[in-house]
Amino acid sequence: MSVQQQEMIEYTIQEVIGYLMEDHGITMDQAMEKFYLSDTFEKLNDVETGLYLEGSTYIYELYKREK
Repeated sequence: MSVQQQEMIEYTIQEVIGYLMEDHGITMDQAMEKFYLSDTFEKLNDVETGLYLEGSTYIYELYKREK
């Protein structure tokens, strides 16, 4: 994984966690736990899926459909 890919993934994770906190009124730790335990998180971290190239809103929608 390149540095650029890792940065894109990290930025997307931060955005999705922010959406979770806002939508569910939960703490950062709670949002992180919810997202980190999801299939969406796993797919996002697998550069072979190309999911990291999508926007954070799209990733969040995938996460919501998963749940």
